[in-house]
Amino acid sequence: MINSKQRAYLRGLANKTPALYQIGKDGITANMTAQLDDALEGRELIKIHVLENSLMSVSEAADRLAAATNSDVVQVIGKKVVLYRESKNKKTIELP
Repeated sequence: MINSKQRAYLRGLANKTPALYQIGKDGITANMTAQLDDALEGRELIKIHVLENSLMSVSEAADRLAAATNSDVVQVIGKKVVLYRESKNKKTIELP
């Protein structure tokens, strides 16, 4: 669990990163969850874009993704979700 100071720091880092993944009409699949899990292990901080044709809301997608990948929701803004999980092997982000 991250506190508000850490969340603000991660939001600042996420501003510069592009959205790596998109959630469309197929929703959240097991394959997507596995890819996000690998991306979180490698990058620690990822941004996901929820497309207009998605059948779920952005906040619902954020909650489901965070639960499926055991990560923290840093930010939900517009149609984008930012997730963070500390890497076990390649820790690159040092939280304040």
